[in-house]
Amino acid sequence: MKNLLRGQTISLVACGLILTSTMSLGAETIDSAFKEGKVSGSLALYGEKHDKTAGNLDSGFGNGNATIGYETGSFYGFTAKAEFKGNLGLGEIEKNDRDGNSDSAFANNALMTEAYIKYTTEGFAISAGRQAIDLEWLGDYNESVVAAITAIPDTTIVLGFANRQAESGIDLSEDFTDINGSKGVYVVDAKYAGLKDVELNPYYYSAPNLADWYGLKTIFTTEYFGAIAHYAASNEETQKDGSIGHIELNTTLEGVSAAVGYIKAGKDVGAGSMSKGGDNISPFDTGNNTYSADAKTIYGSLGYTIVGIELCALYGETKYGTNDYKETELNLTAGYSITESIKTSILYGVVNEDSRETSFSDDKYVLASVEYTF
Repeated sequence: MKNLLRGQTISLVACGLILTSTMSLGAETIDSAFKEGKVSGSLALYGEKHDKTAGNLDSGFGNGNATIGYETGSFYGFTAKAEFKGNLGLGEIEKNDRDGNSDSAFANNALMTEAYIKYTTEGFAISAGRQAIDLEWLGDYNESVVAAITAIPDTTIVLGFANRQAESGIDLSEDFTDINGSKGVYVVDAKYAGLKDVELNPYYYSAPNLADWYGLKTIFTTEYFGAIAHYAASNEETQKDGSIGHIELNTTLEGVSAAVGYIKAGKDVGAGSMSKGGDNISPFDTGNNTYSADAKTIYGSLGYTIVGIELCALYGETKYGTNDYKETELNLTAGYSITESIKTSILYGVVNEDSRETSFSDDKYVLASVEYTF
């Protein structure tokens, strides 16, 4: 499930590798490569508050976040990057709201999120170490080796292996933990854009002794209209096989964006093991049951920008399980850029869960942030 206050979409690794896919000797010495490096980072304030029917308990906390990163210049195609994130608790409604409840978890207050070496030449790039990844079923920060091949016209092929993963941001910070019991996951992801208005994205993942999964995502885009058709299935080692299908129609007209979609998960185990390492299908901020067994989700969204304020409303309903349980979710978001470097955002969410099976039952919450980037 994706937080709507965070960035999203296509492969961060592929984008980063592609942007530097032209061979250049760069700096003449290692010393000059370090001197020509770039510093980036951010300072952010974040707060969230939950009002739950279950237990009649309010919860919430504030957090301060600082990120600092440094990437060297190129030396015969080699570059290196390191990034650190630090967090500071700024109060909580009840004890352990910030680092001990089900909505948030700060396992640490400081984490090295990126530490990798990258080699780039024309049509090929490879990076190894801790790095950000945003593939269809693999996201967040991963200890991994990833290669991107762009030598074939209109085609990007990403080959990767990841064995440890962590999520870290302004609202939580996890420790790096093993993926698939240290056996990791292998991925082959290809994108072909040689057809007019169409991008084809076939992929294959293999998690040894756990599952293999594969899928095809097709994106159709014109000036005013777009569509997504996506299907994936898994071959599971220890349970029945999983599957998921997604169809979306979207449009942008006179500054108004709109989308409607339908998501169907497999009858027995839903999406199975596919969503364990990350996901990009669920449009919701919470989306507790989008990938549950026999889940059927319909959703719709509207977006509009007025006086620089980006507004969006998203509503969806998920029916799932043999008892036909129902979960509904409403997300209302607003974002405003005070300057090019200072951005604010707020999200109001309502999740109603009629099964009473989870702690998310009837949760009303607010997430708010302000962030300065450099």
